[in-house]
Amino acid sequence: MRMENISLLLVDDENDFRQTVAKRLIKRGMNVRQASSGQECLDSIAKDPVDVVVLDVKMPGMDGIETLHRIKEMHPEIEVIFVTGHACAQDGVEGIKTGAFDYLCKPIELEHLISKIRQAFDKRIREREKQKEKDFRAKMEQQMIATERLASLGTLAAGVAHEINNPLAIIREAAGWMKSILQKDELASMPRKGDFEKALGKIEAGVERVRRITHQLLGSVKQTDSTISEVNLKELLNETVALHQKEADDKDLKIIQEMGSGSGIIWTDPYKLRQVLINIINNAVHATDSGGRITATIETFDDDVAIRITDTGRGIPREHLEKIFEPFFSTKPPGEGTGLGLFVSRSIMNKLGGEINVESRLGQGTGFCIKLPKHPHVKSDLDKK
Repeated sequence: MRMENISLLLVDDENDFRQTVAKRLIKRGMNVRQASSGQECLDSIAKDPVDVVVLDVKMPGMDGIETLHRIKEMHPEIEVIFVTGHACAQDGVEGIKTGAFDYLCKPIELEHLISKIRQAFDKRIREREKQKEKDFRAKMEQQMIATERLASLGTLAAGVAHEINNPLAIIREAAGWMKSILQKDELASMPRKGDFEKALGKIEAGVERVRRITHQLLGSVKQTDSTISEVNLKELLNETVALHQKEADDKDLKIIQEMGSGSGIIWTDPYKLRQVLINIINNAVHATDSGGRITATIETFDDDVAIRITDTGRGIPREHLEKIFEPFFSTKPPGEGTGLGLFVSRSIMNKLGGEINVESRLGQGTGFCIKLPKHPHVKSDLDKK
């Protein structure tokens, strides 16, 4: 964790103590601001909130407990570390009950303080991620409810259209038959023949109008191509590797999976992502000679997840690297590849809000990197306004 990522407000009415601690924390790379009173603290974070507040309990005017109450009212996400005297440890305990992250007793050991600040900042990051996940899940649940309702409506509409179109076909056929009869010579002098022909024309026009309405109804409830759901990348990658394991064993290839420390949980379309992984691993198996190795790695970042698939195969010439994602371009021998796999894979990644990149050195192997957001953008009604 980079120290400059942490914004800190140091609050203490003892000027010498505050200045000394602030200078030492700044030397460690932290972004430190200072306040000498509870009110100055509140004014400072009202203008520019911070990640962590180191707050003295005993201050004239507004004490630390009252200041903590006010901080949590204004910015409940800010973590507060209390600083107390040895004789006032009870104040620190009271602060934790009120919502403080922890407390330290004076005199303070700098390394101990830095450790607590890091822990408080880590907690805030975790809480931020949890809230982001919670908000995203709530949004996805709303979308899923709407999708389920749309799917139900689509099923109903399809059934209604089917039931209506069957009798419509009979009516149209009967109207056409009656119209052809009216054209016969023996009915040339039929009384009010024109009225009958006009009525049949209205029937045919009405049938056509109903047909258009049913088609519009079906079009309005047509589902989208992608189905976004929660996906465990580790399980998906394991399933995809299993599909190629027999062919790899036959060629004496090792497929190594390195899952990383993250959860590997993202929201995406598992069916489309599986298609991309199958294309890439299939290419790696074909490009790697006997005794070679294929490595699949999952790396988790703050907002993204990367899947890297590398092989020790023949590699791709530099002049071909920019062409491999073009349609119908293939480095495989004639008849062994369509040249569409990577073209389709890039198209899928674009639709999923991700990207796919390649690096390769001739004779040393190839590496593909698939990068996906953990939470793809979900359009809501507000986005449409």
